[in-house]
Amino acid sequence: MLEWAYEGVNASIPRNVGPECANYLPSKYKIMETLSVSVLIVYLVAKGYRSLSLPKRIKCVNQDRTGRKLLLVTMTLILGIEIGFKFSSRTVVYLLNPCHITTAVQLYLLSAKPSPTVTALFRLQLNFMNGPILAYAFPETESRKIFADKAMYYLQHGLMIVISYYLLRIGGAYSVEPLRDFSWCFLGYGINLAYHFWILQLAALPVQVNLSHMLCPAVLDPFEGQYYRLWAVVHQAMLCPLLSKLICLSSDFFLTKFPRLNVTCEEKSLSNGDDGKTKEKLEKCNGCAHAD
Repeated sequence: MLEWAYEGVNASIPRNVGPECANYLPSKYKIMETLSVSVLIVYLVAKGYRSLSLPKRIKCVNQDRTGRKLLLVTMTLILGIEIGFKFSSRTVVYLLNPCHITTAVQLYLLSAKPSPTVTALFRLQLNFMNGPILAYAFPETESRKIFADKAMYYLQHGLMIVISYYLLRIGGAYSVEPLRDFSWCFLGYGINLAYHFWILQLAALPVQVNLSHMLCPAVLDPFEGQYYRLWAVVHQAMLCPLLSKLICLSSDFFLTKFPRLNVTCEEKSLSNGDDGKTKEKLEKCNGCAHAD
């Protein structure tokens, strides 16, 4: 019934699709491992959620920027082309890969008005930047036969990093927690694990497609073996918060070097000869919001 979504997956690529990959791990072991990781997921989500905090007042900044609109249009076009390629090649199942979901979240962040929800989603998606980094470190483009399709792979993952950094440069609703605060990292990694073990694994098993390597390890995986997924849980638990904090640190560095790139609404009003004190005038500057 759903063959149109996965029958185009290239079976000639080792450990990409098929019963051999789907049966790499014994069924009983997969169940036990999933249950064990589920306990960890509940712990991470509960621990992170209990400690979450959002700013009571969001700094009013000018978020109506040309660069923001350009990134929105460009990433929308790239994601649209990606979806088109997936439908034409009958590999729609790959749209479930985490980077496509994160890209959709980033499109929402680029288009939505500032709110506590935007701030929360922005902080969470920073913990998913392991996806684009690993995509460049270990590119998997063998199944993409068309040059334009391969180009979209690199453009999409590269823009994911650019968008995260750019939104940090804007500030306002796109703010981050203090570096010593790991509550968003706990919650983000818990959600990451839940998506892999509860959604991707369940989607991959019936169609026998190795989504995000949930069925069998990559050929070059140094942790190949029965416990490769547990090893992934460990090393990604270190990589995800590390990358998130590094992005924040690098943003802080450039904000210090180039502080005038972050223009507040009040500064914009004053530069136009306005005192910028009335609420009506400030509301005209896209980005004024309070997160109570």
